[in-house]
Amino acid sequence: MVRIRKILPDFQNKYVLDLGCGYGWHCKYAVENGASEVVGIDLSDKMLQIAQEKNGDGKISYQCIAMEDVTFPAATFDVVISSLAVHYVKNFESLVTNIAKWLKPKGEFVFSVEHRIFTSQGTQDWYYDEKGEILHFPVDNYYYEGKREATFLGEKVTKYHRTLTTYLNTLLQNGFEFQHIIEPQPPEEMMDLVGMKDEMRRPMMLLISVKKK
Repeated sequence: MVRIRKILPDFQNKYVLDLGCGYGWHCKYAVENGASEVVGIDLSDKMLQIAQEKNGDGKISYQCIAMEDVTFPAATFDVVISSLAVHYVKNFESLVTNIAKWLKPKGEFVFSVEHRIFTSQGTQDWYYDEKGEILHFPVDNYYYEGKREATFLGEKVTKYHRTLTTYLNTLLQNGFEFQHIIEPQPPEEMMDLVGMKDEMRRPMMLLISVKKK
């Protein structure tokens, strides 16, 4: 959350859409930083209930609906944000086409996803030796885009792997220009924490910020 905030635009007097808003952290952050109105979209009713309790505000409207199914008039929003949610969407191309339509001219789209290297093989876990020590991180089937099954907090989840080319070219083809493309690394002050040095062995996330031409 802290990493994506570093590339978020000025929210002052902006109409903001948060896709996959979860507990509403970024919705509340946008309001606290001057947004005039925020719409938060998420598929989980339970998460939205908590969002309303902990991050509710008169300027925030939470809606329980899949981001693939929501519709808005053209040129509605100044900013669209999404944090670690887009890789759950099967049709990225359709989503980006919609976002380009929903944004006003010069509107901005800022999002984070799990990195292509992290999603390619699917299991999203290290390979270990017989002693349980990390050997390496698996990268396989990179160019075979599509569904991946992984385990998150003990639950099986479905994600969609796509190449970096697909991400970047889809944005370009829909009239966006790039502002930031970041593969965040662990902060230096956290490198002494257990397991943190291993996070330097492969990227886990990708942050992208674009502006509508």
